[in-house]
Amino acid sequence: MEAGALKRTPLYDAHVEAGAKLVDFSGWEMPVEYAGIRSEHEEVRTGCGVFDVSHMGEVESEGPGAGELLQRLLTNDISELEVGAAIYSCVCREDAGVLDDVFTYRLADKHFLTVTNASNHDKVLAWFERHAGDFDARVSDHLESYAMLAVQGPKAREVVGSLAQGELPARHRIADMNLGTGDALVCGTGYTGEDGVEVLVPPDEAAALWEQLVLAGATPAGLGARDTLRMEVNYCLYGNELSEERTPIEAALDWALVDGSGFIGEERCAEQMREGTEELLAPFVIDGEGIARQGNPVKLGDEAVGEVTSGTLSPSLGKGIGMAYVRTDLAEPGTEVEIDVRGRRRAARIGKRPLYKPAG
Repeated sequence: MEAGALKRTPLYDAHVEAGAKLVDFSGWEMPVEYAGIRSEHEEVRTGCGVFDVSHMGEVESEGPGAGELLQRLLTNDISELEVGAAIYSCVCREDAGVLDDVFTYRLADKHFLTVTNASNHDKVLAWFERHAGDFDARVSDHLESYAMLAVQGPKAREVVGSLAQGELPARHRIADMNLGTGDALVCGTGYTGEDGVEVLVPPDEAAALWEQLVLAGATPAGLGARDTLRMEVNYCLYGNELSEERTPIEAALDWALVDGSGFIGEERCAEQMREGTEELLAPFVIDGEGIARQGNPVKLGDEAVGEVTSGTLSPSLGKGIGMAYVRTDLAEPGTEVEIDVRGRRRAARIGKRPLYKPAG
């Protein structure tokens, strides 16, 4: 690959054929939209959408000490993770700054697969390798081993099920199964707030599976809709809500931490749980017109009290929404603030998670 060239997933040709608008996303040439962000968003909320998320990375941990390694590296409790289950966690530095947020699947008793964000894959892999020497565990890079498709929406299980030989796994469960013309690891996870699955397959089988899913009723959806969908249900995006300068406590991810599990960064998180933080991540809704964007100041009178991390016009709610780090005492639902959108004040109020709750 030429220096500076964008990487492509195994589904690149399918995206081009479908007329996708392609953009640079974390060094990958990815589809941001096909027919349009709004229509793709609405299809996921009412029917079934399929996303190419093959840019996500995978790190495998195995061996007698693999569980102990991940118990040290991940904020959630790996000791309670059953074989065939999935769990969400953060990976933290010693000061609790977030290196990444990840999903980990327990494939077997001493065998795990952790899915990383594309922008953080090399960093997380190096972090795992750095600490594996302290445990009887082997860590390996599996970025090139899988293509990954996310099939999401109230009809997603019906669509995927029509291709499956067997019952699809429940939420936060995984299963090796035949899907379409080949074998796949099917996971009851997603990033939209809707029901559905994420499917990992060998790269050379991805295009055939994509075509089968579209023929079965799934609508291709791009990263633009993925972003608006996750904002409506207040899921964090690394580089916006999460960074090495923010802790899981500040990001309101205390539910993904287990006190006493011994994870790196636990002492700092425990201190913040006891003493509080200056700022907290909170969702907001704009009253009236206006769309906030990342970096817009949050104001209370003439005082700056926070900063927007993500913002959009919600297709489901018909309002400007987003998330922001705000002064902790202002993070309660119903609190009224203003957001400076390109020099114009927009009235807003802190909302309750999730801002949009899917039916059922």
